[in-house]
Amino acid sequence: MTKHIFVTGGVVSSLGKGLNASSIGMLLESHGLRIGLQKFDPYVNVDPGTMSPFEHGEIYVTEDGAEADLDLGHYERFTNAVMNKDCNFTTGSIYYSVITKERQGKYLGKTIQVIPHITNEIKDCIKKLVNPDTDVVISEIGGIVGDIESQPFLEAIRQFGREVGRENVLYIHLTLIPYLRAADEIKTKPTQHSVGMLRQAGIEPDILICRTEKSLSTDIKEKLSLFCNVDIESIIEEKDVKPYLYEIPLLLVEQGLDKIILKKLHLKTNGNTLAKWTKMLDTLKNPQKVTEIAIVGKYIGLQSAYESIYEALTHGGIGNSAEVKERRIESGDIEKDGAEKHLKGCKGILIPGGFGERGVEGKIEAVRYARENKIPYLGLCLGMHCATIEFARNVCNLKDANSTEFNANTPHPVICLLEEQKNIVNKGGTMRLGAQPCRLKTNTISYKCYGQELISERHRHRYEFNNKYKDIFASKGIVFGGFTLDNELVEIIELKDHPWFVAVQFHPEFKSKPTNPHPLFKEFIRATLNVCK
Repeated sequence: MTKHIFVTGGVVSSLGKGLNASSIGMLLESHGLRIGLQKFDPYVNVDPGTMSPFEHGEIYVTEDGAEADLDLGHYERFTNAVMNKDCNFTTGSIYYSVITKERQGKYLGKTIQVIPHITNEIKDCIKKLVNPDTDVVISEIGGIVGDIESQPFLEAIRQFGREVGRENVLYIHLTLIPYLRAADEIKTKPTQHSVGMLRQAGIEPDILICRTEKSLSTDIKEKLSLFCNVDIESIIEEKDVKPYLYEIPLLLVEQGLDKIILKKLHLKTNGNTLAKWTKMLDTLKNPQKVTEIAIVGKYIGLQSAYESIYEALTHGGIGNSAEVKERRIESGDIEKDGAEKHLKGCKGILIPGGFGERGVEGKIEAVRYARENKIPYLGLCLGMHCATIEFARNVCNLKDANSTEFNANTPHPVICLLEEQKNIVNKGGTMRLGAQPCRLKTNTISYKCYGQELISERHRHRYEFNNKYKDIFASKGIVFGGFTLDNELVEIIELKDHPWFVAVQFHPEFKSKPTNPHPLFKEFIRATLNVCK
């Protein structure tokens, strides 16, 4: 029977439930177990696809085209699990499904209620990951215990434990143990209250993972054990591990969390193998070289807005035994001060994806600086659009060239709306999404990076390169490095007579792992190290 682990949070949000769920998944995989991961988010949006990065952070895209919570990125980076549409559900998607069924008459005239209809729907979503090839399903419940919007999810996982048998379910509660500097004291009361609310919901936590600045003494653990009704050996101390979040699994395994989980769920293995992970960490912590990358974006103040990109850059560094220093630059600052002030001295420039006109001219200036100064450049989605606009204006002499996203009346729409997007009204889940095949042109930078002709990458966009301008671009030095299999859409552009200039329509950052860096990021970092020489 498939076992289940439910990860809940208490006291405050942003404690790292996703990272802990990912780490637990990685540790179980190291024991040879096959795992699945999923996230339940309490917000009422059907999915995060229409939410601003200021509200939600990065929108992660799965292979099958689901727009999902950024924690799914952590799941894939830490484990071998492949995320799909059954790995992220929201209050909105749950209610939408129930209301749709009600409108179709599938409840036979019943009065629709939170219990049992909403909770049954949540339980059905949990079961979607249950199959003969999965030993353990890890389900993360977003938000914190005590939130009004989280109550149906807590009730559902309470019912689920009762239905499948308590021996097949484990409840792990992530909590904060605050340290009051003025009093020089560690306080357990917030955790006691959090666990109290969890118990009021009918859930007895089996394991506590305690985020803390200070080490927990035996006395503190005994107090937590007594008041929270958790075995003292099941109280796990988790001190901050910045800047190396990939140390979290080793921090947990040092305290025997993997063995505790195996014991409580009656799972047997032949031991774990962490050699590949520890080797990766050793490379990360002991780099042989250093490079500096300028990331020019419009949400630079938000770590979560470009989470996968920052991690992919780190992975590229690992692949080259190098430390990657990040120079995070607001594109609006380049518009005010010029590119030279903010980009001088950097070894590489990356422009990430995004939507909307704000800050775009600053990004275009950053592309120009990279092109004219022969600085390695990697453009992702909007980063490709900006590279296209810059080249059109300054090399092809197409005055006022632009994307129709930013100027519907531009005389030279070098980037324009995809044909199938023109009649779309609903915004959520309607872009070109998910894995799409691409054929690379040989004798290109991209082909050398991937080492193969056919690739597959994840997309999230509405606008594309306008094929009417292919001939003039090619005549001026642009190399079209990749196309869709029907040769209709340009997926990659490169620049002749430049050390390393690649801009792609897709999002390679979503497929990068610390133990398997994405080839574009790995070779981008390698190119910047060559500049350093």
